Amino acid sequence: MTVSDPDFLALDFAIKDTWRVFRIMAEFVEGFEAMAQMPRGVAVFGSARSRPGDHDYQLAYDMGHAIAEAGFPVITGGGPGDMEGANKGARDAGGESIGISIELPNEKPNPYVTRSLSFRYFFVRKVMFVKYSLAFVILPGGFGTLDELFEAVTLVQTAKVDPFPVILAGDDGYWDGLVDWVRKAVVPRGMVSMNEANILKRADTPAEVLALLAAHRRAHAATTR
Repeated sequence: MTVSDPDFLALDFAIKDTWRVFRIMAEFVEGFEAMAQMPRGVAVFGSARSRPGDHDYQLAYDMGHAIAEAGFPVITGGGPGDMEGANKGARDAGGESIGISIELPNEKPNPYVTRSLSFRYFFVRKVMFVKYSLAFVILPGGFGTLDELFEAVTLVQTAKVDPFPVILAGDDGYWDGLVDWVRKAVVPRGMVSMNEANILKRADTPAEVLALLAAHRRAHAATTR
């Protein structure tokens, strides 16, 4: 058998995939052990491309600051842009500022996290966000932000997780087109129900986000009595 033989190549891939399973398991164990030591927090998502002084960066800062002041750990992807803003706001408020980052060639955790975890696999990282978050606050962002948004909505829709708030935040109309499309195109064609569309919440300000969190906690407490 030579290295170019199909059977050798199949065996090589099988061995590599088997060991990859152990690395995935190790990432899950490491993440669970680290995150289980702290209260569940509020995950804040948004663009990695905003910069200090930008409106979106300031919104992320204000959001992180308000959430931390309310006593919740703030969890972000740990990178630059809105993630950095939210982590900075949380740290400045004296709260827990957590960064769950992904290993990328040109990206390092921002300097405002008080606790940092790094993962090789996106899907392991996503499990940490969902398992240890009380809510997702979605700030204006690109494909990565939209990926987190719709994955969260799908998990709630299909009852794979206990319902939690998925909040579209921002006061500049960024989300208007998306919400209108869901309500005026997706719902009428029967792709989702209006109840499912209502999984998406809206909030212009940090105070409105905190009000939605409080309402959810009251509703959850009432259903678990």
